[in-house]
Amino acid sequence: MPDLLSHTLFAGHPEVLWLAIIGALCIGMAKAGLAGTGLVSVLLFAQAFGAKASTGVVLPMLIAADLMGYYLLRGSGKWRQIIPLVPPAILGVVIGWWLLDLLDNATARLAIGWLIIALLAVKLVLDWKRDQLAELHKHPVFTAILGIAAGIATMLANAAGPVMTVYLLAQRFEKSEYLGIFSRFFLFINLVKVPFSAQIGLITGPTLLTNLCLLPVVFLGAVIGWRIVKILPQKIFEWVMFVFALVAAVRLVLA
Repeated sequence: MPDLLSHTLFAGHPEVLWLAIIGALCIGMAKAGLAGTGLVSVLLFAQAFGAKASTGVVLPMLIAADLMGYYLLRGSGKWRQIIPLVPPAILGVVIGWWLLDLLDNATARLAIGWLIIALLAVKLVLDWKRDQLAELHKHPVFTAILGIAAGIATMLANAAGPVMTVYLLAQRFEKSEYLGIFSRFFLFINLVKVPFSAQIGLITGPTLLTNLCLLPVVFLGAVIGWRIVKILPQKIFEWVMFVFALVAAVRLVLA
């Protein structure tokens, strides 16, 4: 194990290892249904590896977690239900890829910080105006805008969960169908992102070895997440994560 660690991004940086372990736990917990931890993981990895580089480090772990989620939810939802979002989301990924290639680490940190703050604002709107979303899904422009926004957010910061939540809540799917469509969309879009991330040097040999070390932690996070869902009201947990994410995002912006 020490030999393997020497070839990862942790080499000589034990504090980075601990941030990454907590971030990997958050990825697993997010895929288990504690969605608020997803934004926290984005911020932890940005702190550990730098805002821009972290997007490539996180991506393979997200794909592994998405595969696990898809397997568990394979009986819920249909692939055809994500088709309306696919063209605008791919366009959003291309826009995000172009922007990410232009940004330096400091600018990427600011962009991710403000993006997280915007997505937290989206959560507040969701909680306040959930019923009004029911009419929006009838408009093709609504689907196009959210698809592009999801593609940009996921390419820049692996943080499109709140955007996808807006779209799915507007559709008024049952909970199991909602989760099945959610897992299918992110499995698809994260696989689409791989060549774009690799092309701008965000996925490399050391980042993949880093992922290999953290994958067991992701799976452990999923198990912990399922346990927490059973014993703790999700609303309370989500608000705790909201506060953590807001504080961390403000710190990114002001750093």
